Amino acid sequence: MTPFAPAVLPADGVAFPLSVSVLIVGAGAAGLTAALATREAGAEVLVLERDAAAQGSTALSSGLVPAAGTRFQAARGISDTPELFARDIQAKAKGLAEPRLVAALASSIGPTVEWLADRHDVPFDVAEGFLYPGHSVLRMHGTPRRTGSELMACLGAAAARAGVDVVTDAHVHALVVRGDRVVGVRIDRPDGSVDAVGCAALVLACSGFGGNRELVRRHMPEMAGALFFGHAGNQGDAVAWGTALGAATRDMGAYQGHGSVATPHNVLITWALMMEGGFQVNAAGERFSNEHQGYSEQARAVLAQPGGVAWNIYDERQHILGLEFQDYRDAVAAGAVHSASDIGALARALGLPEGALAATLQATRAIALGEAADGFGRDFSTKPPLAAPFHGVKVTGALFHTQGGLLVDGNARVLRADGTALPNLFAAGGAACGVSGPECWGYLSGNGLLAAIGLGRMAGRTAATRL
Repeated sequence: MTPFAPAVLPADGVAFPLSVSVLIVGAGAAGLTAALATREAGAEVLVLERDAAAQGSTALSSGLVPAAGTRFQAARGISDTPELFARDIQAKAKGLAEPRLVAALASSIGPTVEWLADRHDVPFDVAEGFLYPGHSVLRMHGTPRRTGSELMACLGAAAARAGVDVVTDAHVHALVVRGDRVVGVRIDRPDGSVDAVGCAALVLACSGFGGNRELVRRHMPEMAGALFFGHAGNQGDAVAWGTALGAATRDMGAYQGHGSVATPHNVLITWALMMEGGFQVNAAGERFSNEHQGYSEQARAVLAQPGGVAWNIYDERQHILGLEFQDYRDAVAAGAVHSASDIGALARALGLPEGALAATLQATRAIALGEAADGFGRDFSTKPPLAAPFHGVKVTGALFHTQGGLLVDGNARVLRADGTALPNLFAAGGAACGVSGPECWGYLSGNGLLAAIGLGRMAGRTAATRL
């Protein structure tokens, strides 16, 4: 066994100098939300984080959480229900997401967002300005700067106020078990020492396996060579531990991709630019897809272009909208965004053929004005045609995080293939199978944080109350 290879060890002869009621592996959004729920239920909790600071995959995201029927929506006159949200999830997943989990998450995430805001001072509000692909209404909730790092800072501060102990530089490498019950973990520390912590219940919140190239190649070979825009700790430890204990997995080929990461700057470019009228072209200056299908499946479409790159083309209206997002402001500051007074000048700045890009722009205008139909099936008529000045940015497709994982029920309990639950093991976020169906096209915007925040609270609350 290598020092950091996930393992399951028998409890015989293992002593635990420290034991807690609920132990949580991972201090991302899922782990911290689980810890807050555990504390509220009155149980003792300890969070173990492999890194020197708690960030996880959440810090790399836009930090937007989809939720239905919240008071934040009501305040803005937005009518939404969990039932509508559940229908949107299943429509995107082509009806292949696990129905009971969809229903549980769609109904509980609204109260969970309000709970985080009201009880733990996370300053959520509804993100307005554009509708994300697949959502019927505006339901993405975010903190003011619309970044995952800001959301993580808010959750970290809430955990500190609640008295949650988070131990960093604590890399869990093995579960210690008696039969199929977890009784503790073994931890590798940076100085080479090994610690052991006992527990009555364990929550796996250590994300998925997007950083494990072997597992990516096995389950989603089309993304094996793609940029991984996630946390390096996504190595599949939760899946390895769970399956060793007899847990089932589901939808291991599912993932969230993104077709708009600035290259070589590695900065996320908001998909709002595409939803509000922008389009993508390849090196020939030509469109190659329906950009409104979704940014996850667009990752494959971009990677299939020459050099695995594309260019976002948009105008001043979208540029101003983009500036509402910190990531986009970072891209501008890094020099990733090029601007020009006319489309020819933009083509020259981006290294694209002038005539072809001008022809593509004219074609989108004709479609928007009802003079032609789009061969890719996109409706351009709902937004104004692009007008000078223009902006563009070179992007690539990336793998953000996996959506398959350990099979869980509506209480975040890890299940065996026969549907029975393991006695004291729970999973949330990327460690669990989400609600995106079997492939990338099933990812509805926000599904990652839906599973992190939603399952996190379920896991913490259930683990505490079932002790």
